[in-house]
Amino acid sequence: MRLTVLGCRAGMPSGGVASSGYLVTTGVTRLLLDCGPGITTALGGVVRPGSLSGIVISHLHLDHCYDLLPLGRRILSDQLAGSLAAPDAGALGPAIPLYVPVGGRDLLRGLAGLFPLSTVPILDRVFELALDVREYRPDDVLEIGDCHVGMHALRHAQPNCGSRVRGPAATLAYTGDTGVTDALHELAKDVDLLLAEATLDETDGSRHGHLSAADAARAAQAAGAAQLMITHFPDGDAVRDARRAEAELHFDGPVHVAAPGLSHDLP
Repeated sequence: MRLTVLGCRAGMPSGGVASSGYLVTTGVTRLLLDCGPGITTALGGVVRPGSLSGIVISHLHLDHCYDLLPLGRRILSDQLAGSLAAPDAGALGPAIPLYVPVGGRDLLRGLAGLFPLSTVPILDRVFELALDVREYRPDDVLEIGDCHVGMHALRHAQPNCGSRVRGPAATLAYTGDTGVTDALHELAKDVDLLLAEATLDETDGSRHGHLSAADAARAAQAAGAAQLMITHFPDGDAVRDARRAEAELHFDGPVHVAAPGLSHDLP
């Protein structure tokens, strides 16, 4: 299993770094976890977007899902091969499974409706022809290629599920956005790598729900994770360095810091 960081910026893209998006690959599977602004461009530099096996969205905040429309249009445009003469929909390849929280189907349909393209109407059918929208619920287990993805409800202002991705050779857990919660233990229990947000300097006492680097490290330590990768940073190398130093105080294993283009092999 390989994890490739496509974007790791908290909130909106900045400094040339895209928002949240991570590619998980095995021998036969290409799984995209989250698709924030800038991820379509970053993904296209690594793999052909139409070759994805599936996409899982942790929650419906725009920094984790807003690039789904550009991604879908890119996939359809690639199949049109530069022609405005759209083929019959039946001649297109199969739509890529897109797993979103409940309510995501209507949200994405509304987003697509804001930008109609009457002269090439096939491009208005992104969430039908390019991406097959499927709503999941907490505790669902999704089968995507040779991976099983368990969805774990966590604590955030917008309902968020962490993903526990079990492949043939390794298991990875990804938090999405969350505050401190006991549910992190089940998500991260004995994984080869916990990919955890580390947005804040200190523990979040509000209802919004984010982690500090220390929070992420304590969760990884308690769950018995073999490795920790922290992500979802504000601007600046100094912030990333400080987050790493803080995490290393609370986690005995290797601490990695997400950066665009970084690839990490598991186990």
